[in-house]
Amino acid sequence: MDQEVRITWKDEMAFEAEVNGHTIVIDAEEAVGGQDRGPRPKPLSLASLGGCTGMDVISILRKMRVVPDSFDISVKGELTSEHPKYYHTIRITYVFRGKDLPMDKLEKAVNLSQDRYCGVTAMLRLAAKIESVIRIED
Repeated sequence: MDQEVRITWKDEMAFEAEVNGHTIVIDAEEAVGGQDRGPRPKPLSLASLGGCTGMDVISILRKMRVVPDSFDISVKGELTSEHPKYYHTIRITYVFRGKDLPMDKLEKAVNLSQDRYCGVTAMLRLAAKIESVIRIED
C-alpha cells in the first residue's frame, strides 16, 4: 500500500503538509529565516514515533483488558553534531497512571509495539538506537 503526503511551499521557510486530509504547517525558527508558525521536521518524526507506538500499546492493552487512567509518552532524540544531523539515540518514556497496573502486561505491550508492530520504530531503528523506559505513577 502506497501512501502520499503533499507538501506545498507557502513563503519564507514555511510549508503546508497535507496528511490524510489534515493540514500541518511546518516552519523554521526565526534565526534561520522562518516565522515559527509550526513544528520543525525532525521533531515531527519523534511525534510520529510516539503516536505510532502509543496507538499500538493502547490497542494491545485493551485486548489484555488493561486500561490505564492516563497514559503519556515522552520521546527525546539526541542529534549528531555533524551534518546531516540526525537522531543517533532516541529514548521513549512510557508513563502509565492508575491503580494495580500489571507491569508484566505493560512491558509486553511496549515490547510488542517496539519489536513487531510499530513501523515508525522499524524505520528509525535503521538510523538510531532506540531505548525504552516504563514508569507507573499512581
